Amino acid sequence: MSPLIDSLYAIIDAEAADGPLGLTFQALNAGCAIVQLRAKRLDDIAFLEVARRVRSACTHAGVPFVVNDRADIARLVRADGLHLGQDDLSIEDARRVVGDMQIGVSTHTLEQAERADTEGADLVAFGPVFETKTKDNPDPVVGLRTLEEVCRAVSRPVVAIGGITPENAGETLGAGARYVAVISALPRFLSDAS
Repeated sequence: MSPLIDSLYAIIDAEAADGPLGLTFQALNAGCAIVQLRAKRLDDIAFLEVARRVRSACTHAGVPFVVNDRADIARLVRADGLHLGQDDLSIEDARRVVGDMQIGVSTHTLEQAERADTEGADLVAFGPVFETKTKDNPDPVVGLRTLEEVCRAVSRPVVAIGGITPENAGETLGAGARYVAVISALPRFLSDAS
């Protein structure tokens, strides 16, 4: 298995035009480390249904399943983890909903990363490391040097995110990230793995 795939944190968009399950199965078959499901525009019923199906596939493959933003959905499907953004529930409030489930937090500055670490995040996502077009209003690019600084400063594993491609993933991991989170370039990672 490629070391890149072994560190791949596959983010599946539940609203993908070709459906999230096909991409989930490809990521699982390639040997990704973690699958996260995100749905920014789906209604609750549709998100819950997709989450149940992706959860089932991940359980069958023995790969941790994470729900983005939604503590309630994460709890209902018995996800392995919940991922929070800066505008989501606090870690403390999320724990009231999901208990001891793993919680990751998106951060964009060294101070945010250190605060997430101190407040008990299990994973610290940091970025965008490179320019990204996945978000409508992305945070400023942090770069590899700041990523390296964050990786040294926090005690939790770091998930690098933002503009990660097969071409720059190696240097991203070299900066100290444990995982590389990939959304738009995921099909390229998976084709490289086959």
